[in-house]
Order: sequence, then structure tokens, then C-alpha cells
Amino acid sequence: MANVNRNRYTVTALLFLIFFLLSIFLFTKRTLEPSLSFYTDFSQNSHIASPVSVTLLDPDPVHSPTSDQPESPISGTEFFESNVTEVNTNGENETFVELGGNYVGLLPVHSPTSDQPESPISGTGFVESNVTEANTNGEHETFVELGDNNVGLPVERVNACDLYAGYWVKDVEHPIYEPGSCPYVDEAFDCQSNGRQDSSYLNWRWKPDGCDLPRFNASDFLERLRGKRLMLVGDSMNRNQFESLLCLLHEGLANKSKMYETRGRKITKGRGQYVFKFQDYDCTVEFVRSHFLVKEGFRINERGNQNPTLSIDRIDRTAGRWKRADILVFNTGHWWVHGKTARGKNYYKEGDYLYPKFDAVEAYRRALKTWAKWIDDNIKPNKQLVFYRGYSNAHFRGGDWDSGGSCNGETEPILTGAFLDSYPLKMKIVEEVIQEMQTSAILLNVTKLTNFRKDGHPSVYGKKAIDGRKVSTRRQDCSHWCLPGVPDAWNELIYATLVFRQTISGKN
Repeated sequence: MANVNRNRYTVTALLFLIFFLLSIFLFTKRTLEPSLSFYTDFSQNSHIASPVSVTLLDPDPVHSPTSDQPESPISGTEFFESNVTEVNTNGENETFVELGGNYVGLLPVHSPTSDQPESPISGTGFVESNVTEANTNGEHETFVELGDNNVGLPVERVNACDLYAGYWVKDVEHPIYEPGSCPYVDEAFDCQSNGRQDSSYLNWRWKPDGCDLPRFNASDFLERLRGKRLMLVGDSMNRNQFESLLCLLHEGLANKSKMYETRGRKITKGRGQYVFKFQDYDCTVEFVRSHFLVKEGFRINERGNQNPTLSIDRIDRTAGRWKRADILVFNTGHWWVHGKTARGKNYYKEGDYLYPKFDAVEAYRRALKTWAKWIDDNIKPNKQLVFYRGYSNAHFRGGDWDSGGSCNGETEPILTGAFLDSYPLKMKIVEEVIQEMQTSAILLNVTKLTNFRKDGHPSVYGKKAIDGRKVSTRRQDCSHWCLPGVPDAWNELIYATLVFRQTISGKN
């Protein structure tokens, strides 16, 4: 009898245990079912995509990604690829971002959130939001909202709009800052203060063929630079651009006293380094002079005198400063056509060897390759952004800068003619070198857009006329640019590039 009772209790306990385990299983399955369904759908849509640059704004919407998307000129694997609109399991439209390189799968894009990853280039370098709406034909289109000045613009791939192919249009909102209003323009570029009377050259804006540039927004630019260092490295043409950028940013500051040169220096052509602090944004905009980007030196000749040399296989001695910048804008070019550089006699060095005679074009190529190797060895593409600003053509008539060339009296851009299509050999070399780099650099290719602007140079207005004396016309500046003027457009293109690109945090 005792055995029968024991067996009955055992069976009862066993049945209770089976019922308990079955209840847990059914409850757990029901609870996890949505998550399991999500991961199943997610895995079906996942794939490894090639890295690409992110979107430009263009009137034509993108409906779906294509396989011929271009490689990113900023980084190999750290950038959003494309925006894809799909129907989720609830029948709702969702916009996804496809990630290239090491990032596999689709991430839903909704409105921006506070836990969005910070950009390695800029805290606000993200497109604020992607919005999917139905157009008048009932088709779904994806739009990018970029803030007050750029709302409701359709997304387009970066190769849909060449920022450097276009034309100049009259614009009553230009210049962005008035002549004489900016304290950072040095005398050589302050044409109106130096007596230039015509002003129509001030009212032009660059317009790419395939899209519109966003209006320059100084506060937004500075927000993108928050906590960062932007450095322009190069010759006096880059100083020309540096002063332009300072003026554009200065114009947008509510409290201009919170922008200052950290050592109290006034900008002149004699100094080789400036650091401007923007106190409210904890960022700096800097200039470092480097005529060639490679090392200048000297040798002692047989008479005991010093003669200049250029080591085309060694980086410039200022390169230690370059490493610390978050955004770099390089240039070199105009010094390569000056006398000793162009002649190449007892001037170019590789290692300890001084070439008795060396071709200036080949020297330029090797120097750029030295610069490119330094970039590859020292720049972290997921944390730093590199621009190379292209060659800006001069507009001398009847000679060169040192042989009576002039551009005085030019008041309108060139509208037609072969000069508009001229593209110097230097730029072809720049393109070749950048294409061979491991670390991508963005070519700010301003050459053809500056070809138009024969009206924008200081000419005879690079110096103030003293006591009413007539300005000498013997040596005119037809290389640099008046400010306000053409370099403002170069900086608008940098701003547009930052706006048009979305970045995500990457590995060091």
C-alpha cells in the first residue's frame, strides 16, 4: 500500500513539473516572438556594402541605392552609404541607412536622438534627419533636413553633383561681409580701402550645374568645429583663403570680442603662423606657412654665401603642427613658377645629393608624393579630414608678375573663351597623386571656377595710396584675390562639403 501511495505522489509531481515547464516555454515564446521576428527580417535584408561618400542635395530624389556608387573621398569604411525606404512588418514605411565596409546590415533612421554617435570630424556633422514622404505620384521619396536654410531637399548621391563644374551668378546677398568691415584682411587684399572704385566684382556667387550650395552659415560652421582645430597650410594663397574664412566667421558672431588671435598678432605677410580662438565654440582656425610643403634649406657656396635649396624627399619642418589639427586645408603651387624654383639649378635635393639641374615639374611631382606619404603615415582618416585646395590661375596680360603683366581695369568675369577650360599640368599631377594615396584627401578643385574671375585680383590696389599719390602700375598683383571676393567661394565650398557629408564614429 505504501508503494502505491509513493507512486501516486511521484506521478502527480511529475505531471505538475511537466505542466510548469510547458507554461514557461509557452510564455517565453510568446514574449520573445516579436524580437525573433525582427531579427529574422533584419538578417534577410543584411549584406556587406561597399563604402561610399554620402549624399549631396539635388532636385531629383533617390528611390533606391545602386551598385555604381562612388568610393568615399574621405574614408574607406566610416561613412553612411545610402538611404533605403522599405515596408516593415507592421506595414509602415521605414528609412534605413546602409553602412559600408566593416558595418553590416541596415540601421533604421528616425529623428535624431541624444545618443547619436558623435562625428570624429564634427559634433554636428550629421544630417539632422531623414524624412520619407509620398510625392504627388504616390511614390516614396527620401528627404534630408539640414536646418533652417536647407529644409525639405531630396537626397542624391555625391557623384550626382560636381561642385566645381558650374558658373558664377549675380547675387544681391553677396558679399557676405562688407568691404572694410573685417579687421583680419591685410593691406594686400583690402582693395576697396586701397582705392578700388568699382564694386560689381563683389556681387557674384558660385553656382554648380547640378545643385545649389547651402547658404554660408557661420554659426553652423562653428558648431561643426566645436572643440576642433581647422588649419590651413600653404603659401600666401592659403593665407588669402585663411583671411577670407576669418571674415566669414567673424561676420556671424554675435559677440565678436570672443574671437581673437591667441598671441595678439596682427595679420601681415611677414609672419608664418596664426591661431584664432573662437571662445564660445572652443575651436581654433589656424594658418601655418609652408610654401612647398617640403623642406626648405640652404647650402654654403664656394664664396661662403648661403644659397636656398629644396629637399623634395623631406616634409616641411612645420609638419609637427599639422598632426594636431582635425581639419587640414593644404596648398602649394605659385612658388613653383618663381625663378630659382623654375630654373632648378643647384636647388633641388634628395637625401644629401644636390642636383646640378633638375626639372621643376618632376620636382613638384616628387614633392607632392612626399606630402602624400606623410599624410598616409600620420593622418587618422576616421578622426581627421584633409582637403587639398587646387591651383588658382593668375590673369596677367602682357607679361608675368615680375615682367610688366597687368590686370588693371578688369571689372567683369570672363564669360567665354578657351581660357575657361585651361587646366594646368600641376593640377593633373595633384589628381594623380591624390588617387594613389591610401588616406583619402578631398580635392577642393577651384581651378576652373577661378578661371572666370579676371576681375577679382588686387591689381594696383594692393597698397594704400599715401597723400593722394598715384598708385604705381609697374608691378600688379593678378594672382591673389581681393577680399571680399573669390576665396569666399572656396570657403563656401568647404562648408558645403561639411554639410553634405555625414560621418559616424570609427575606430582609431
